[in-house]
Formats: sequence, C-alpha cells, structure tokens
Amino acid sequence: MCGIVGVVSKSPVNQLLYDSLLLLQHRGQDAAGIATANGSSFFMHKGNGMVRDVFRTRNMRDLPGNIGIGQVRYPTAGSASSAEEAQPFYVNAPFGVLLAHNGNLTNSPQLRDEMFRIDRRHINTKSDTEVLLNVLAHELQRASTGYSLDPDALFKAVRGVHRRARGSYAVVSLIAGYGMLGFRDPYGIRPLCIGRNETESGTEWMLASESVALENIGFEFVRDVAPGEAIFVDLDGNLSARQCAEAPTLSPCIFEYVYLARPDSVLDGVPVYDVRLRMGDYLAERIKKELPAGAIDVVMPIPDSSRPAAMQVAAKLGVEYREGFFKNRYVGRTFIMPGQAVRKKSVRQKLNAMGVEFKGRNVLIVDDSIVRGTTSQEIVQMARDAGASKVYFASAAPPVRFPNVYGIDMPTRGELVAHGRTDEEVAAIIGADALIYQRVDDMVQAVRDINPELSRFDASCFNGEYVTGDITADYLDSLERAKQLPNGLELNGAAGTGATEPVQNQLHLQMPVE
Repeated sequence: MCGIVGVVSKSPVNQLLYDSLLLLQHRGQDAAGIATANGSSFFMHKGNGMVRDVFRTRNMRDLPGNIGIGQVRYPTAGSASSAEEAQPFYVNAPFGVLLAHNGNLTNSPQLRDEMFRIDRRHINTKSDTEVLLNVLAHELQRASTGYSLDPDALFKAVRGVHRRARGSYAVVSLIAGYGMLGFRDPYGIRPLCIGRNETESGTEWMLASESVALENIGFEFVRDVAPGEAIFVDLDGNLSARQCAEAPTLSPCIFEYVYLARPDSVLDGVPVYDVRLRMGDYLAERIKKELPAGAIDVVMPIPDSSRPAAMQVAAKLGVEYREGFFKNRYVGRTFIMPGQAVRKKSVRQKLNAMGVEFKGRNVLIVDDSIVRGTTSQEIVQMARDAGASKVYFASAAPPVRFPNVYGIDMPTRGELVAHGRTDEEVAAIIGADALIYQRVDDMVQAVRDINPELSRFDASCFNGEYVTGDITADYLDSLERAKQLPNGLELNGAAGTGATEPVQNQLHLQMPVE
C-alpha cells in the first residue's frame, strides 16, 4: 500500500504535490518523494520519513515545473530502511522516464531475470518498482518509432507491461518532453482516479490513489481509472485514454474499504464511509447471534477507522456508544509500521484507556480488523487495567487467515493470529471474553449494497482466493523463506526507520529532448 499522485498543471506543481501527499499520508509513512519536469530537465527530491520531515522550503524551491508526480511509501518489497528505494524511480532511456507505483508485483524475480538476460537492463535495488519502471522503459523503446512518441506508442507500451507484469500496480509516470502517463493493472486491485480543474489558462489534470487527494486540493473528481486502462496527458493538457488489457476484470482490494482508505474517499463508485457503516450493520446481526441479550453495557470503537462500524453496532443493539480510548494523533498508524517490535511498542503510545468509561462495565470493543493480534491483545489488557468487568471484542472484518501479496505487509502465515486457529483460540490469545468476527459474505455484501455492479473483489487475505490466479502454496512458501535475511533480521523490518533522521536524496536530472 502506497499513495501516488500526478499532476499536469498550468502553474508550478510543487506545492500542489506536497499538499496532495499530505492528504495521502495515511497510505504510507516510511518515505516520500516528489519529481517535477521543467523543459528538458527532471528535478527530484525524496527520502525516508513522513512528508513534513522529508521536504523543507529549500527542497520545494528546487522542484520547478508545471508537471510532476509524487509518492508516499509503505514498504512491501525491498528494503524499508533504504532511502534509495524511496520513490519516484528514474531511468534515462528511452526519452527519460520517472515512475511511482502503488502495489506489488508477484513475478518480480522472473522479470529481474528477463531484464538481465533478455532486455540487458540493470536493476540496482531490491524494489519491484524499479523492475516495473524498466519493463515500461523497455516496452516504450519497442513501441516507439524513430525519436518521438505519440499516444498510440504509449498505449502499445502499456499493453506490453500488462502482458509481462503480474500482481497489483497503479502507476503514475513522467516522460521527458511528452507528459504524464498513468495506468492500472488489469484487475484494478489498487485504486487510481482522475481529477480535473478548469482554469483561465486551460484544463489541469490530476491522477491520485484516492478521491480525497483530488477534491481537497480543488480538483473535480471525474472518474476512476478502469482496470487495464491507461491515461496520457500531454504538456498542453490534452488527455487521451485507452483500454490496454486483453480481458480486464474489476476486482478491487476489499481491505481498502475495511482499513486502508480514508473514510471520506470514494473508490470505484463506493463511498468508504458508507461501506463501514454497512459493515457495522452486518456485524451487529452477527453479535446478536453470538452473545446473549443484555451481555453488553457499552460499545467502544478503536479510533479512528472502526468508528462508523461501532456506531452502527451500538445503534442496532440498542446499547450505549462511548469513546473510551483516547488517541494520540502524533503517532502513526501501527498497522503500516514496519517491524513487530515497533508496532507493539507504539500501541500504548497511541491509545489511552479512560477509566471512567470502563470501570465495572461489560465492554464491547469494535476494531476494523485483527491481523497479527498484538494490537488487539494490548487493547484488551488496557481495558481490563482500566476496570472493565468483561471485555468482548468484535472485528468489522473477517479473520485474516492468509497473506496478502498485492501490496499489504502480511507476508507470512505465521504472523497472522487467525491462521490455523479457531475464533475461540484467537479470543484466548488476545485475552477477550468473547470474539465476534464479520463473515466474508457479509463484508462483500456491505460493498455491493452500495454499488451492485461490483461483482468481484480481491479478498485473498480473508478467503485465500488470489484473483490474479498465479499464487500457489510454493509461492507463499518462497515469500516466507525470503522474509528472513541470513542473520535473522526481517527483510522489511526497517529497524529504526521511524527513529532516524530522514536520509535526503536530492537529484537534478537533465537530458536532451528530441
């Protein structure tokens, strides 16, 4: 999971990109980067840390131009501690290409091998984004005739990417002297949408992971990019769009609605907030079947993403809704923090249980999901320490029993508390008196109640069904083996990433434009 944005404007875009990345900060807090184009030159600044830490006034001054892309990074492939793997990535041939990516390639090792043996391209990092960039660059070289590019050649290149790349990818890219290219994988697993702004000087265009990044900047939401579709905006603001996949099938990641996306975003025609309310309705019906009437005195959410579901649960059960946990807003989202030790330590820094709301009461705690169980265990203990008589726990999502290979950091089955365990066993591990999970069918129906046209989802972390059709048990085994470095450290662990000073990487790239 990452956040990406791209803009073709009639005025300088550096501040607009910065503000957009702030609105997408929830999608990645490990690293941030912005690249702009001004004439024949690219300008880029990126580093480890959150947006406000990576960019200073002097950095913003060094990002001129009316076209640019940006990314906030959440590491799922490569090394989280390496500033070199912050995005965007750059390759100088052909033409000069910059690229930022949200998602995860499932055939990255195969593509790396092809890059070396067939395409004669060198991959310098462990990031699958650099692999994807080189695949695109190679396909651009094959599709172009002579020294120029046109939309037909660009879309032909994207078709080549779709034929070779597997997994999830939403992409924004700059091509020196030509414009901005964006595209979405044939399954539309990761989100990407289009925004427009009419000015006296002409039309401005924006691509972003979520609609909130468009609308809060002042752009009008136009539509979502279709699965397999490519969008090209030239330097004059002319937009072209074409379907580039042979058999596109919209199968968005349902975990976006559960947790990843902001509640004020709309993804594939579905308001995220409305989905979370509906999940609360279905969860309440499940709770009625699992717990006796009168067992619950009060319903409490874990702020912020579970609030809508918890409100609906309380309303449907006819039980008081209270805010018993106070959130420290200056601590990041624990789920996307790399490394189990960092996540566990940050739970009590992030939340504080107010004893006046817990003492002597039977409390139902509602969370959006339970992944590793560490956070849930800490929360249950906090409620007991605050004086709760009984602590029930409800998850607005079903049990996470399988790894997600499409851009969420759940790479090993052993890390998932629900894998191979019953609900009762998980309840015992987290210390709850009872545990109630949402059902997969109800979760899916909560989305389809709002947009019935959505018939298929990637719900692989819940049901083990991988929509790309290329994930096997051997593949998952290889992921788990690769998770550990020879010295036993986590590949994605990034120990100290959040505690160290950002590593700045200022680049000024200049190339001729034919």
